[in-house]
This record gives sequence, structure tokens and C-alpha cells, in this order.
Amino acid sequence: MKVCLFLILCLCTNARAHDFWVNPDSFVVSVGASTALSMQVGHGDARRTSMIPSRRIKRFAAWTPGGDVIDLRNDGRLAPAEPGLHLLVLETDADALSHLPADRFDAYVREEGLWPAAAARGRDVFERYRRVAKALVQAGAPGEGSQDLATKRLGLPLEIVLMTSPSDGGMLTAQVIFKGCPLRSALVKLTDLDHDAQPVAAQVTDGEGLVRLHRPPPGHWLLNVVWTTPLDGDEGIDYDTIFSSLSFGIDP
Repeated sequence: MKVCLFLILCLCTNARAHDFWVNPDSFVVSVGASTALSMQVGHGDARRTSMIPSRRIKRFAAWTPGGDVIDLRNDGRLAPAEPGLHLLVLETDADALSHLPADRFDAYVREEGLWPAAAARGRDVFERYRRVAKALVQAGAPGEGSQDLATKRLGLPLEIVLMTSPSDGGMLTAQVIFKGCPLRSALVKLTDLDHDAQPVAAQVTDGEGLVRLHRPPPGHWLLNVVWTTPLDGDEGIDYDTIFSSLSFGIDP
């Protein structure tokens, strides 16, 4: 078997250790100031800064309210020059491979609602995966400037898109898009990043790829979803998986 991929043995005991997101030091930053950005993986006691090699990062950029795109790969900081909501995105390549023993794979399928992989339960699998992560950072006072980027679709292979700005009232509604189409029956989890041992809510997407959650209180929040596609196994790889997340703040 020839596998020209970067092999990572899965040593975690909890599927939640797969969760990955862009974590600003602050989700609200003054115009002219800056905030550091880190990549986080895992939750609770397993949470840590991701050590993903820079060669695997295909894109790390920020969209500004004025329509500019800023490359963030050099210094990993956002220094907004105008008020309004900024949209950050990080996208890796698909050159990572994890080996999942049967017991861990079974738990992973259950916890993430990966029904396309249910047929493989009870055996070891190899999984090729990539990660995409979005974050929303407000420059200036909460609600100041344009909030349009809250609902922008970037055409990612698996993407969580809010239907309204986090500063709006009412339900928190989000849509999951997979390869350009709404994704049905995907499990979306909402996690309080300040108390992140377990998600506070979870819901399966409907026929339009939508979830409708009670709007969380002020704080730092994460939406995440995982989806997988069975492969033919010719290269010894059973599934192609994408981890997608959206982190954002809700202010008083």
C-alpha cells in the first residue's frame, strides 16, 4: 500500500479532540489596535494550541468590511483599519491521515453523527481529513460599521454560514453548505469557549441545511460540524473527512 500523505496516529480518546477553530485573543478590537490569532484544537482538559505545520495551511486571510482581503499567514495578527465585522478564514490541505481503531471510530461516528460512516463500525479505518475554520471579529464598538460579512459564503468545501449577524436578536440560525449545496442530517454543535468541556446545544440540520438554536448569552462561542465521504479504499484510505467551524462573540 502506497500512501503519500502525512500520517498522524489518532491518540485522543474523545472525538471532541478533533474540533478545531481560529481563536482571536479578543473578538472585539479597537480600530488601529490589533489582536493575536491562534489555532485551537480540542476541548476541556484536552484543549491546546494546534501545532499544524505552516506548509499545510492553504489560506489564512481576513475579509474587511470594505472588501479587501488581508493575508494573515505572516504574523498571525489582525489589525483592523476600519470599523465593522471582519471575517477570518483558515483552510488546510487534505494531506493528513489518521488511523482510528474500531472502538474509537465507533465512538467518533456516534458523537459526530457521521451516518455515512456507520457501515464501517466495528473495524479499524484510515481517514484522510482537512480543516476549515472561520471567525468573526468586530472592529470598533459592538454593532458599529457594516455587519454584512456575518452572512458571507466563501465557497469552502464544508462551511457554516450564519443567516443573521450575531449582534441581531432572535434565534441563532446557521446553514451548513457542503460542496456548494445545503447539507441535510449533519450534526451541528454549539460550544461556550469559556466553559468548553461539553457543547451547550446540538441539532441536526434540516432539508435546507439549517439549524435554529436559542441565541446564547454574551460570551465567546463556537459552531462546528464534521462530515465524511466514503472512498473506494484503493489507496488504503476509507473516508475523506472535513472539519468545519465558526467562532464568534456575542456582546452585552
